[in-house]
Amino acid sequence: MNRTIKLLMFSDLFIMTSFGLIEPILAIFYKENLIGGSIFAAGIASTIFLVTKGITQLPFSMHVDKFPYKKKVRWLMTGSILVAVVPFIYIFAKDMNVIFVAQIIQGIGTGLAYPTWLGLWSTNLDRKKESYEWTLYSTVTGFGAALTAAVGAAIAEFIGFNYTFMLVGLITITGCLLLLRLRK
Repeated sequence: MNRTIKLLMFSDLFIMTSFGLIEPILAIFYKENLIGGSIFAAGIASTIFLVTKGITQLPFSMHVDKFPYKKKVRWLMTGSILVAVVPFIYIFAKDMNVIFVAQIIQGIGTGLAYPTWLGLWSTNLDRKKESYEWTLYSTVTGFGAALTAAVGAAIAEFIGFNYTFMLVGLITITGCLLLLRLRK
């Protein structure tokens, strides 16, 4: 497994699986802590994220392959930083409108990062090890998300939501910092 693949996998492990810390608790946070929060509002927030991501990533993906390597890395970092901001927004949110804006930011960030990440990952796979490297990625991030789901729920229940959000933000920033090594 080459260096680029390792960096991409570990950065994504930090960035994406850190959100496993909050995925199981977001609807509860919305309903119990925010003005206008409800299970329905949680569904709307998820819809906003997914629609924004889809609207962003499809047109962006048609252009990202034309960029040189360094510019691709910059786009990946830009998207990842936008995603990293979202947990910090949750800390200061008082109503669902702030969450809806956070979901738009996360959708745009993911829409920029995901196609770029996929392109960089795909072009750096080791020949004749593609299935193994994709499966290794899937397994590592799956286990990471499984572990973080329970940990995030425990932190939120026993210490508080804001600590969980702060931890997610810090872990995501760590993943962004790993991306800096891709520039070399």
